[in-house]
Amino acid sequence: MSILVTGGCGYIGVHTIYTLISQGYDVIVLDNLTNSSIESLERVKLMTNHNIPFYKGDVGNKKILVDIFNEHQIKAVMHFAGLKSVSESIKKPIEYYSSNVMQTLSLISTMIEYNVKSFIFSSSATVYGKPKLCPINETHPIGKTTNPYGTSKLMMELMLSDLCNAYDDFNVTILRYFNPIGAHESGNIGEHPNGIPNNLFPYLTKVAIGEYPYLKVYGCDYPTSDGSGVRDYIHVVDLAEAHVKALSKIQSRLG
Repeated sequence: MSILVTGGCGYIGVHTIYTLISQGYDVIVLDNLTNSSIESLERVKLMTNHNIPFYKGDVGNKKILVDIFNEHQIKAVMHFAGLKSVSESIKKPIEYYSSNVMQTLSLISTMIEYNVKSFIFSSSATVYGKPKLCPINETHPIGKTTNPYGTSKLMMELMLSDLCNAYDDFNVTILRYFNPIGAHESGNIGEHPNGIPNNLFPYLTKVAIGEYPYLKVYGCDYPTSDGSGVRDYIHVVDLAEAHVKALSKIQSRLG
């Protein structure tokens, strides 16, 4: 079975690709390499001894999408591509809505044209905004987003819900997760973003290897034992396995 993975050279994407191939799937990757490196994909090729077709470009590029769907019998799409910095989204909201919403719509419309009806969407816990209760569960209200990044993810969730209402046989799984950390046990793949990291752990890594001189801890008045912030984390390998399990589940149902 052939799976299109957008943003497949990124942190979560590349771990998911490894897991997909390990479980017998064929993978096609689309990535514009804005915040990722082709080196990660090359390492997965060596780890799996598997050919992985790669297309460089934006997920909204219609010509590239048509080429992919014409050349490969795509059965499902895992969508990781998009901009992801909360702080940057506040400064560049148009770029975030263009990348995360408009380009995703181009991808989905192409899927419908080619009768591909299984879509796994990489959303975010930012759709919850400031939580009303903790721990947060799947029935927690959404919509009170606090930044354009979270709003762009929320907009796509609402659009996907409308899509499922319009097409009975279109299957969507939405995964909302918090902060992924860690790396494959081999150490061959992990998180190494281009430029300044947006997450804590890659920043820690850059300090450890001497790229940055120190780690600054922000905040001292949070309602915690020492006043510093508290975050929830999930290991990236567990997250990759969750995506593949979601794929297995989504393929077993109609509508």
